[in-house]
Amino acid sequence: MPDAAAARRAWADQANRGSKDGARLSYEGAHAFGADTVHRWRLGNGLTVLILVDASAPVVAYYTWFNVGSRHERPGKTGLAHLFEHLMFGETEHLRAGVFDRKLEESGAETNAATWVDWTYYHELLPADRVRLAVKLEAERMQHLVLREPQVASEKEVVANERRYRVEDDVEGVANELLYKTAFERHPYGWPTIGWMSDIQGFTPEDCAAFYRTYYAPNNATVVVVGDVRERSLLLSIRDAYGAIPSAPIPPEDVVPEPPQAGERRLEVKRPAASEKLLVAFKGPALGDADHATLSVLSEVLFGGRAARLYRSLVVDRELALDLRGWVSTFRDPGLFECWATARGAHTADELRPVMDEAFARARDEVVGDDELARAKARLELGSLQQLETISGKAEQIGFFETVLGDPAHAFRRVDAFRRTTAGDLRRVARRYLVDAERTVLRVIPEGGEKPAETAA
Repeated sequence: MPDAAAARRAWADQANRGSKDGARLSYEGAHAFGADTVHRWRLGNGLTVLILVDASAPVVAYYTWFNVGSRHERPGKTGLAHLFEHLMFGETEHLRAGVFDRKLEESGAETNAATWVDWTYYHELLPADRVRLAVKLEAERMQHLVLREPQVASEKEVVANERRYRVEDDVEGVANELLYKTAFERHPYGWPTIGWMSDIQGFTPEDCAAFYRTYYAPNNATVVVVGDVRERSLLLSIRDAYGAIPSAPIPPEDVVPEPPQAGERRLEVKRPAASEKLLVAFKGPALGDADHATLSVLSEVLFGGRAARLYRSLVVDRELALDLRGWVSTFRDPGLFECWATARGAHTADELRPVMDEAFARARDEVVGDDELARAKARLELGSLQQLETISGKAEQIGFFETVLGDPAHAFRRVDAFRRTTAGDLRRVARRYLVDAERTVLRVIPEGGEKPAETAA
């Protein structure tokens, strides 16, 4: 009996008879995904297809990931990647405005999209017997999107309003934007994914068409399908729908690495808020760095849940804070270790900061106890595995790690890394990353306080 890989290659050879180069299917191997298997295929035009058959429910998650995010923009044109998240639900050459959504709704499907610094994705969750509708619609908007003035102008206004709501009229939105703008002086992580307002308002149809031709090509995309599908039948549908779409030359990235930070950066901003907020951000490792999982465990020790060190210190014992959180950015390039705290009542950021600094110093100087370490690792492992409980969750994790790291099964390798982390590892990463001279500190002051509106040191 031939092995499974040989059988798939033999089937592909048969299916390719008479096919044009762009539609030729090739099998590129399998990836163990827990108890499941992800199979990797590629079309001749460069489209990557990842399939995981899961017959636990008669549904299918269909994700299309593009290797484009705000990092691929340039100054003066920020927000284009996010604008496309809206434009892609509009009119195509063969579908009038609104028809895309209506067809999916009539089939009982859910659809959405997301854009961030390193990627953009579009997804459908639909009954298994309707998966070919997703194939047809996604292939249509990958090659036939209409980008004339009325379509672009309409979505620009939608995005401008979204920016007003999510950033300009939202305290945490403003704080997060200023934090990254201050922490990154050269790298594109310093500008917001939604874009600066002047850039959003200045986009032209020509800008959009150039971006679409450059990045919305099959050789810059990965289709991830998880659910109750017949693999070979699905592949033939994908081949027939996408095979004629030409590949495009993807320009080499021109990202300038962020230079080392020579001193602490401080910023104060006054906004309508019930109480003060303190944001402390250290430079952190890239997602693919071996230290990323370790620093995530340390973040969990400090911030994760009611038993975490800083929750006990700031919320329970001293009653200085209402809430707090820590997060190590999951970016392709080095990002930030964000530490957020909201002061309670009339307490101030100046009261929060020394308590946080004490916790950081303790992490650098002492070894974490066995119970703390075990609890942090268990919480992270549980959270990671919970994201894989649903068909849609599996598809999202496969696509995310494939797009950012080129490894669709990295979710399980990350869990293994959590399990291997030792107390000594935590002290090492604390000493490497919790460096005061390489951090950015932002204080949000309620309007009516005694501080100036914005000052930077």
